[in-house]
This record gives sequence, structure tokens and C-alpha cells, in this order.
Amino acid sequence: MSILTKKILFVTRPLSPPWDEASKNFAYDLACNIGDYAVTIPVDVINPHTPITVTQKQIYSSNNFTLWQKVRLVFFLWQNAQQFDLIHLLFTPTKFNSAVLKFVLKNKDVKVIQTIATVRDDLYSTKDLKKMYFGDMLVTYSQWAKTKLEKMGFTNIRQIYPGINLSKFSPSPKNSTLLSQLGFSETDMIVSYPGEFVRLGATDLIIDTFLDIWKEPTNTHIKYLCACRIKNDADQKKKEELIHRLTVAGYRNHVVFTDTFSDVNALYNLADIIIFPVTSMKGKFDVPLAMIEPYACKKPVIASDLELFREFSSDAINVIIPTAQKEPLRHAILTLATDHIQRKALGESAFIFAHQTFDIKNVARNYIRIYEQL
Repeated sequence: MSILTKKILFVTRPLSPPWDEASKNFAYDLACNIGDYAVTIPVDVINPHTPITVTQKQIYSSNNFTLWQKVRLVFFLWQNAQQFDLIHLLFTPTKFNSAVLKFVLKNKDVKVIQTIATVRDDLYSTKDLKKMYFGDMLVTYSQWAKTKLEKMGFTNIRQIYPGINLSKFSPSPKNSTLLSQLGFSETDMIVSYPGEFVRLGATDLIIDTFLDIWKEPTNTHIKYLCACRIKNDADQKKKEELIHRLTVAGYRNHVVFTDTFSDVNALYNLADIIIFPVTSMKGKFDVPLAMIEPYACKKPVIASDLELFREFSSDAINVIIPTAQKEPLRHAILTLATDHIQRKALGESAFIFAHQTFDIKNVARNYIRIYEQL
């Protein structure tokens, strides 16, 4: 079969704005860079900025991925899966959704690819995972995950890093208007955490660290940009707790909360230092784009020494600190804050690494090779 005639359906949440989910952003950028294939993506509204090479199918009626929207997706697959040559699943498998999809796609004469962002061996047994990962080809984001699956007996595995659109994430000067809107001054040293309030286990550690940093009057020009969005009630409660702590300590004006912010690239470029001192990545991308995207913006990144991170974290491209320890984080922030040369050197190395490893165009070519094999 000619490459040009192969039809591929991406199975994901709605690939429509707002672009505030890493998995959604990656799937959309991948679809836009496949090129020779007839790719169909599920949406709730037609995006006029999507390339004409990508077919947008209004499978969903809302961007909110509720149970009803998932039912709409299953119904579409039941009726239309046989119209495609390849079904590419890009979401987190569970026992339930995998069982439903296996049933729906059974006897549909269509090949299935599963891209697996992370292996939840903390939740599921090997027996469970062998039922959940049913694709003709499995693609893991990390070598870490690929090795896990190989030890479980899987053989149909490829490893491809998630790509980023390097035209969206690139170095630029600080936006003076945005600085003013957020309440920063031109002389502030801005340290940003583009993570989550509750998950990842970093929020309290970060606040404890900054409260220590600000005890020294010469450090009050160092400001904290909390670039976390509210995902649920627990996040809202945690944010309120942080505001209370900061207010009582007298440092409320040293922290800016952005919540959901459309121009993530502008936020990265507003920062002098990016921190990612997380203690757990359970249920998250093996490769956090909150580290990789700042790399592409030439930002120095401070990150935990999680074993998982070793594939894309080294002394040459970022600062590595012991997990869940306040003093090393404090020391790393203060060291980078006073050392412009080191900040620049790390940023330059990270930029090169991001372009060599995570360019969505190269990632798309790797997927095309898999499409050709099936």
C-alpha cells in the first residue's frame, strides 16, 4: 500500500484549544508533522489554523473530556474504525478503557499503535499490563519505560521521545508588558516552577526554600513565578494554603500565580531560572515537557535526581539536586542567581540538546517509519 493512501486516526482527547495539556499538545503537533499520511484527529470545534493535510473530525461536542465525550468516541470507533488503516492511541491506558477499545476494535481489520507516556507498574500487575497494552506496536516515551516492558516480556516495542514544536518554544527577550502585568520589575530575578500544585510533590518544598532565601535581605529581588494551573479542588485548596503562608510570613508580594496562561513560551522566557524539584512522576509523562520546553528557550533548569530523568538530565545541560531536600535547592537557586556565566552556559547546552533530541519534525519521521512497517 502506498504511504500516500494510508489513513491514520489519532485517538485522543479533543485536539482543540486551549493548548494547556502536554499530551494534547504533543499529539496535535505530531499530526501536523506527519506529512505524507492522511491523518484524522478528533476535535470538538474546527481549528482554522490546522494544516490542510490534517482532517479534523468533530467527534466531540465539548473540550471537557467527560464520560459522555468518551462514549461519543467509542461510538465513532464502532462505526468507523474499519475506514482507517492505522489507529494510533495516544492516551493513558486503564484496564477499563483498554478493555472497551479491544472489544470495539476486534475484527476491524485495522492495525493499532499505542504510545505509552508512562508505565503504571505501581498500579497494575504485569498480567494487567499485558491485557492493557494490546497494540500491534507499542511506543514508549523513554528508554526507562521500554526496558520495563521488555523485562515483562513485551517484544513489539519502540522508544521515541515526545517532540516539541521548536518554532513555538524558542529564546526571546523578556516581555516588558508581561513583566508589568504580572507585577515584576526589570531588575527582578525570576525563578519559575511550571509544574503542579498537588501532584509531583514539589510545592511545599519550593515555598519552604524561598522562605529561607528571603530571610536574607539581599535576596528579596529573587521572585517566585508559580506557573501552575488549577486542575481540581485539591489544587485550589493548596494554592489558598500557600497564599496564607506567604501572607503570614510577609512575602505575598514576592510570588506571582499565573494559573492557566495561554502563552507558555512567554512565561518561560520571562524566567531567569526554571526549577523542577519534583519527588514523584507517577501518572505523568516519563519525559516532562516542563523541562524540555525551557531547554529549547535556553533556560537553565534545576531538577531532581530522579533515576527516570537521567536520559535527559546531566551536569552539562542542567543543575541536578537531591530529591526532596531543601538546602540543595536553595543553594542551586542562589548560585545560579549570582552567576550569569553559568546560567548562560547551561542554557546554551540545553538548547542544543533540545534541538538534537526533541525536534517534533525528527520525532514525526520516527513515527512514519513505524507506520510504514504496519
